[in-house]
Amino acid sequence: MAYSPQDGLVVVNDLLKKFPIRGGIFGKEVASVQAVQGVSFAIKRGETLGLVGESGCGKSTLGRCVLRLIEPTSGSVHFDGRDVLKMGAEELRLIRRKMQIIFQDPFASLNPRMTVGSIISEPIKIHGLAKGADITRRVLKLLDLCGLRAEAINRYPHEFSGGQRQRICIARALAVEPEFIVCDEPVSALDVSIQAQIINLLQDLQAELKLTYLFIAHDLKVVEHISNRVAVMYLGKMVELASSDHLYATPKHPYTQALFSAIPVADPKGHRQRIILQGDVPSPIAVPSGCSFHPRCPIAKEKCKTDVPQLEEKAPGHFASCWYT
Repeated sequence: MAYSPQDGLVVVNDLLKKFPIRGGIFGKEVASVQAVQGVSFAIKRGETLGLVGESGCGKSTLGRCVLRLIEPTSGSVHFDGRDVLKMGAEELRLIRRKMQIIFQDPFASLNPRMTVGSIISEPIKIHGLAKGADITRRVLKLLDLCGLRAEAINRYPHEFSGGQRQRICIARALAVEPEFIVCDEPVSALDVSIQAQIINLLQDLQAELKLTYLFIAHDLKVVEHISNRVAVMYLGKMVELASSDHLYATPKHPYTQALFSAIPVADPKGHRQRIILQGDVPSPIAVPSGCSFHPRCPIAKEKCKTDVPQLEEKAPGHFASCWYT
């Protein structure tokens, strides 16, 4: 399934990322880790696309490839109609203003030797967005926008809680006035009560600043709450894509059905039929032939072992890559 550069603010086609494994005396490539395998999607302006899947399925690698923090092996990434992968160094530096990222671990992504004011003002200075006292005014406005007090400007990251540090990371991402933000598991390292505050903050900022998100997470309920559409990844491939309401109500792919069956039910008298998958996730070094999910799939047949299913529209706006759903 191919998308036109005009189909959204961010348009990705056949994105592939392989990490070479080298061995021997001369360091020749003996194998490769297939982290992302031919993924395509489009995110409309102002939309939130959720991305879910098991650990190691390639979610974070995909997000970094979209921003060119990791160089993709092949494929294309268009931002506002422009091919990001064909940009030179200077053009890429300018476009980075519009494409930012919020990392999973707020403490590891902040320089412990810099004050909060220095951390947030650094991208403002690099891109020449303000000078002198205007920089300080801009930093104070960002702190207020993200729910932090003005005195935080002269403090260091270790003086804040995890939730406050994530607010600092959000303020830093907003410092250059981006249009698109990759949220790479931004709440997974936080307490549940703090998670809700950060999610609400991200939604408020999206409404106020007209932001577009790629929201990567493990928590399926969080993704359902914040996303307009949700994509499911398995072993580097996108296996299902639909609106949040449709996907959670009627998942089509057997992997998605098993994933969603693990969501706890709030009603103590209610229960959900749990689908237990057999075996472990195959190694991305040796991806199974045919449908990569077939060794664990409860409905797999001979065709699944040899033929690779493509994303097909099973219902209006609901795509899945399975031969038998």
